[in-house]
Amino acid sequence: MITVHHLENSRSQRVLWLLEELGAPYTVKRYARNPKTMLAPPELKAVHPLGKSPVITDDGTVVAESGAIVEYLCEVHGQGQGQGRLKPAAGTPEARRFTYWLHFSEGSLMPPLLVALIFAKVRSAPVPFFVKPIVKGIAAQVHKAYIDPNVNSLLAFMEAELASREWFAGAEFTAADVQMSYPVEAAAAGRAGFHAQSHPKLHAWLQRCQARPAYQRALAAGGPYSVIP
Repeated sequence: MITVHHLENSRSQRVLWLLEELGAPYTVKRYARNPKTMLAPPELKAVHPLGKSPVITDDGTVVAESGAIVEYLCEVHGQGQGQGRLKPAAGTPEARRFTYWLHFSEGSLMPPLLVALIFAKVRSAPVPFFVKPIVKGIAAQVHKAYIDPNVNSLLAFMEAELASREWFAGAEFTAADVQMSYPVEAAAAGRAGFHAQSHPKLHAWLQRCQARPAYQRALAAGGPYSVIP
């Protein structure tokens, strides 16, 4: 039996979604963030040495990291009837795109969004009043020089890719779309800021994802959810 060690408001939400899409049985063990630091509780280190989420256990097998979990679940639990579409056939253009977007999610898209989160916290951190203009000035320069150009370029790239197909790997929904959901939701939540008018294809893709019955079932299984607290 699969156990999802589910940290609230985290990447593990998309693991629940993937399991619902696969129709694989699982249980959820929930963990709350530290209300002051927003970090994972120390209990997660009993599951994996880094004490981070997502992580799953499956009859003694421990798998951590979102991409590794997606690949494991597709390989081990994704071969049943009606489930093959979640990973394209090997050697196809769709399979190459699947692999690309699976890694793009955390390798290219998430880092500048995480930097944006860090500097949002820097700007709001309590500091002496005479230092605050300096802190805000540094944060503004980082946004101007690094965060905004990178995020804008990434959003434009994704928008262009979705102009020729409905899902990231091709005409069919796959687990790559599940993997891409978290950073795109983070961008939509205000870390980068895009909307239906600025990026209509990407916005429509996100709406299609969130309308899927399995996505809604995962929300019910995981409890209240918001990206990047």
